[in-house]
Amino acid sequence: MSLDPAVFAKLREIADQLPQTPGIGKIEIANGTVVMTMSPVKRHELAVIRIAQQLNGQLPQTHPGYIAHGGADLVDPVHGCLRNPDLMVFPEAALDDEAPAFLPHEILLVVEIVSKSNSETDYHAKVADYAAMGIPLYLLVDPRLGTGVIHSEPNYTRRTDFAFGDVITVGPWTLDTGVLRTYGG
Repeated sequence: MSLDPAVFAKLREIADQLPQTPGIGKIEIANGTVVMTMSPVKRHELAVIRIAQQLNGQLPQTHPGYIAHGGADLVDPVHGCLRNPDLMVFPEAALDDEAPAFLPHEILLVVEIVSKSNSETDYHAKVADYAAMGIPLYLLVDPRLGTGVIHSEPNYTRRTDFAFGDVITVGPWTLDTGVLRTYGG
């Protein structure tokens, strides 16, 4: 979905002026709306760390100079979208500028860990957004169910499902999902 650039700029201004509120984890812009989400639970963050550790162990061989890191914004002014993925793979050098957010062409992979209460966004809206942005790979991890999905190929025409415990291939990387935990166990 495209959003008028002036409307997106105004939404971005509003989002940037929102106060930091305890319990609010992320502020995003999607479908012409500013979206605020709750802070993630610890098990969610453990999944982020364990995936990042595995990726960062392989990136020096597959993509020297790239890192897997979370907490940064990803903006696509063309589509009028601001997202804050749980984890992204990008060139470390891209952190060394004044830009407030990453642009889609800098990102090789986005990872989202499904929250306990907001799964529809990760399974539907973000699939559409990241595909429209041209992000090559989207890894969706669902600790509610102990499953996940790898979206790949142009426009995510390839979908590969997995269960926790599987060793999966995401692009050039191999991840052991046996280190991931469900919310209940």
